[in-house]
Amino acid sequence: MEWIDHLFAWVSPAIEGDYPHLFELYRYLHANPELSGEEEKTAMRLAAELESAGFQVTSNVGGHGVVALYRNGDGPTIMVRADMDALPVREATLLPYASTVRGRDSEGREVDLMHACGHDIHTTVLVGTARMLMQCRDGWRGTVLLIGQPAEETGKGAERMIKDGLFSRFPRPDSILALHVAPPLPAGMVAYSDGYAMAGCASLELRIRGVGGHGSRPHETKDPVVLAAETVLLLQTVISREIDPMETAVLTVGSIHGGSRSNIIPDDVLLELNYRYFKEKVDRQIRSAIERIAKGAAIASGVPEDRMPLLTTIMTGPPVLNDSRLTSRLSALFSRILGEENVQKVPPMSASDDFSHFGLEEPAIPLFYFFLGASDREKIRKCTKDDISSPGIHNPFFAPAAEPTIRTGVEAMTCAVLDLLAVSEDLLLPETGEIVV
Repeated sequence: MEWIDHLFAWVSPAIEGDYPHLFELYRYLHANPELSGEEEKTAMRLAAELESAGFQVTSNVGGHGVVALYRNGDGPTIMVRADMDALPVREATLLPYASTVRGRDSEGREVDLMHACGHDIHTTVLVGTARMLMQCRDGWRGTVLLIGQPAEETGKGAERMIKDGLFSRFPRPDSILALHVAPPLPAGMVAYSDGYAMAGCASLELRIRGVGGHGSRPHETKDPVVLAAETVLLLQTVISREIDPMETAVLTVGSIHGGSRSNIIPDDVLLELNYRYFKEKVDRQIRSAIERIAKGAAIASGVPEDRMPLLTTIMTGPPVLNDSRLTSRLSALFSRILGEENVQKVPPMSASDDFSHFGLEEPAIPLFYFFLGASDREKIRKCTKDDISSPGIHNPFFAPAAEPTIRTGVEAMTCAVLDLLAVSEDLLLPETGEIVV
């Protein structure tokens, strides 16, 4: 066994002693979710945890972003990112630490809040990784940059941190790592994709404009409700009839808002759209089709030229593309430390993550994004037997198996960072080969 394997073998029992602290942190984060852009308390708690671990912390980077830095001599700079924001979902897990928090969304509406996407797990893993790295800091050289990122769910947090000087105010990373819970995968396992890991994404607002009037006299109007309905149905043909069946693409109309009373034909209706893709050509095809269909339907309905539909881009983000060399290296590492039976290679997912923005700054920084199993194995077996799906992310019943998920996440991420840093045999006692911490 190479000496570095001794170090990897040390990590798992070290997490054992640290787990009570990490679980207390996880319970706090889960019970106190905050929406995108409002992660003030989460960021304060994360900053305190990382400062306590020994990192130099800068807060309020690109909003509530947290940047923790530890320089430990000459060597590579490795960045690890965790997202912190929650969702407007009412929790139904019945966990003893379930969220009962309410807040206000961007429209000012009061909503229930929940960590339905596992960002509380991600943040806990980040802290656990920080604490493990500091315990064995005499055995590695280099710089570690840990990032608590806000506003991932709105696709804006990564860009805001970059624009606020993430790569100019702080050391520029040689590699950037991140993980995401993947509920279909049993806790204790990890998965990865070679190449594309997550899809590109665009969120749009399409305002269908007409000419309003009294519900009893529709002939005097250009009804945007009917036009919106026609547009939604036509949009469903974009993927099935315009995109090559061998390409991956998704188009969803997620919300429709229009009108105030049953006997009033409104002036406009707002559609909120979202689409996913992997190739730039497909991105262009979908966007062009949305524009053409919206305008064509309006013309066909006789809408005046000055009332043509308006299309507004709310958010865009490219696919998450894993670096081939980094993927090969770290997937092999995971097989060594977790066992080959606990590591899966999986196809790209159609979900999205603004983590992709960290790889766009020239010269491009290699990325590695992997998936962390989060589901209880017995519950998976039961769901499989009953031919039903276990609750996934963005679901009010999503309840990760906390202990094996956090332990595996911390072990995998800590070992990945150590593998990329400059390591030193000085960490070992020459007589026994034991780890000095």
